[in-house]
Amino acid sequence: MKAVHLPITGHDLLAVERFRDDTRHMAEFLVLEDCPQGQEGQYIRRFLTEDGYAQVLDAQRQGRVRVYKHADIIEGHIIPAKPKKRRGK
Repeated sequence: MKAVHLPITGHDLLAVERFRDDTRHMAEFLVLEDCPQGQEGQYIRRFLTEDGYAQVLDAQRQGRVRVYKHADIIEGHIIPAKPKKRRGK
């Protein structure tokens, strides 16, 4: 969950990038150290292509960012990730 005191920077929910043909992902992430994705301490929302999302995941593996939210984008529609089902209850 996002830290309450941090404003979201980057793309607005109705940004033009969301409706591009090659946009496939929306990611919200916290930048842990200065990197190409942003400056340390920023909470960023971006609409990304497959390659752009791969770069964000690579930065997360390296410990430079922490992804808090992800959704698929299909023809401009935001498709949130489904919560994992709990069995036995």
